[in-house]
Amino acid sequence: MVSVIIPTWNEATGIGALVSYLYGQGKAGALEVIVADGGSTDATCRLAEAAGAQVIHCTRKGRAPQLNEGAGFARGNILYFLHADTYPPPGFQEQLELAVGKGSGSGCYRLQFDEPHWFLRGNAWFTRYDIDAVRFGDQSLFVQREVFFRAGGFAERYLLLEDQEIISRLRQQAPFVVLPACVTTSARKYREYGVYRLQLSYYLIYTLYRLKLSHKHLARLYQWLLRKPRMNPESGIAPANIIKKAL
Repeated sequence: MVSVIIPTWNEATGIGALVSYLYGQGKAGALEVIVADGGSTDATCRLAEAAGAQVIHCTRKGRAPQLNEGAGFARGNILYFLHADTYPPPGFQEQLELAVGKGSGSGCYRLQFDEPHWFLRGNAWFTRYDIDAVRFGDQSLFVQREVFFRAGGFAERYLLLEDQEIISRLRQQAPFVVLPACVTTSARKYREYGVYRLQLSYYLIYTLYRLKLSHKHLARLYQWLLRKPRMNPESGIAPANIIKKAL
């Protein structure tokens, strides 16, 4: 069985359609979809259940705790961690089973956005390479159950980049693979904050993470960087002045 685990918080807009898509692509009786909710105040839980998902009302809010709680609830021997705004390719369950059957302990897909912006296409192109620096949660993550728990699960002390941090620990347990197909993820945050501004913010946060800045300071900086921007009405791209100040 493959267990798809989706952490949510106020994802009513798209969660029902995603759950329905997953079950439509999966094998009857061999796929379960688990929504690990962090206290949504909208209709996320109701819509997820209506579409057939099992909803967990997590005891702790935060991506890492929610993912770990979902993994503990799951019954599948393959755990597939997926963002609520990301669609895996058709036939994903067979692809994951084939990868595991060939000896992969964990892995991910390449990435594409639902936005044709050239900069996003360029960023997504690099995800075909097996380099940890371009491994993030938007690409989804599959893990053999025993490998996940042997590696210790997601680090709950991480307030950001928890899905990036776990990769090196998974590699220590079993081979990691980047599958040739792509997941399609929403560019909604890029549309909200501006493509260049948001990506520069990610670059800065990742660089400081590699330089061992504390998780608490990274989270505070991230919140500051993503204050509501003043958008350029012609280009839809937010100014990058905030990044200059941070640097």
